[in-house]
Amino acid sequence: MRLYSTKTPSLKATLEEAVFRSLPPDNGLYMPEVIPQVSAAFLQQIEQLTFNEIAFEVSKTLLGDDISQADVRKIVEQAFDFEAPVVQIEENTHVLELFHGPSMAFKDFGARFMAALMSHFLAQSQQEIQILVATSGDTGGAVAQGFFNVPGISVTILYPSGKVSDIQEKQLTTLGGNVRALEVAGTFDDCQALVKQAFLDPELSQKFNLASANSINIARLIPQSFYYFSAYAQLKYLGQPVVFSVPSGNFGNLSAGLLAKKMGLPVAHFLAVTNRNHVVPSYLKNGEYLPKPSVETISNAMDVGNPSNFVRLTRFFCDDWQQVKQDISGFWFDDTQTRQAMTQVFDATGYIMCPHTAVAYLGLKEYQTLHPQKNTGVLLSTAHYAKFLDVVEGALGVEEIEVPQRLSALLSKPKVATQISKHFADFKAFLLQ
Repeated sequence: MRLYSTKTPSLKATLEEAVFRSLPPDNGLYMPEVIPQVSAAFLQQIEQLTFNEIAFEVSKTLLGDDISQADVRKIVEQAFDFEAPVVQIEENTHVLELFHGPSMAFKDFGARFMAALMSHFLAQSQQEIQILVATSGDTGGAVAQGFFNVPGISVTILYPSGKVSDIQEKQLTTLGGNVRALEVAGTFDDCQALVKQAFLDPELSQKFNLASANSINIARLIPQSFYYFSAYAQLKYLGQPVVFSVPSGNFGNLSAGLLAKKMGLPVAHFLAVTNRNHVVPSYLKNGEYLPKPSVETISNAMDVGNPSNFVRLTRFFCDDWQQVKQDISGFWFDDTQTRQAMTQVFDATGYIMCPHTAVAYLGLKEYQTLHPQKNTGVLLSTAHYAKFLDVVEGALGVEEIEVPQRLSALLSKPKVATQISKHFADFKAFLLQ
């Protein structure tokens, strides 16, 4: 698997180089030079395969000869001991539940696969690496769980102070060991900027083997494509076009869906659905990409004003806005609409959605109103509702919602985090200590 930089296509990298560098030296993003196609035979029998069998087939198609098939299978089995079930809640409306992993968020798919892939490479090279990751909510918990006590890897997680839920914060500040948390006085965009600047700093690059576990790393996108294939497999029997509604922040999730489609997955359309941080829906409407400072919402994991993966999203279409619009429609909704959707679905069906899931639901309903022809609508549920207790209980008017034991056990653990400013000099000094 050969990759190139989105800024300087002549800058090439192997898979191993791209995984550990995370970013090319020109601050672009890595993209596959060639996107191989899955076989027709695979798609014909996909409904008969387990999630891990699907993941293995997609992995070996993408990775080619970089890793032996025996090792690919081992990586898949090490990463995934949980499923991604599709649940119907209304006619033509299905929820792809991505919260059945250890941190109960969709980021588990990317983090665990990435940890297994890095372990495979590190076992051969005997190197040690320092992972830097910025989180707006769920990435931190998934990375903390996925890389906890993995030999040869230490992890530093940056998160915006006061802008993640209590449970999200506990997930990334209570493990200890090889995982440490930095509470940044700023926004997610500030955290992300610190990580990117660290990779471009010569002194840090010379002292540490730095890598990122954010969706800027291609190793995060590859496994996120698996559950699009799995959802199609579960719904193939309906024989209708499939539309995916993706709640979006940094746009890694949607980029993974586009990767799946480019590999041959039959997808009729994608919906890029955001909260008030709607720079991408605005781009889809008028062709102008105008990053803005992020604003705080109840769907905090999507509070991103300058999505890193935007360049990947457009590169899949040769940066042609007209082509992008053919495959993707954009919608955005505010907090009031989000709460109303959570209440409406709960009252009608008893199904509880987290605020991010509710944003995706609203986008799907809007699209189906505008396009009433028959389709199978799939909205991605990116996190368990219990991770947003105050918001969910307030929206539904319920005093106590049952919290899974793996989350409730965190609440009594002490938070351990170092507070730093949003200035790079302070972050660099922390790393060099």
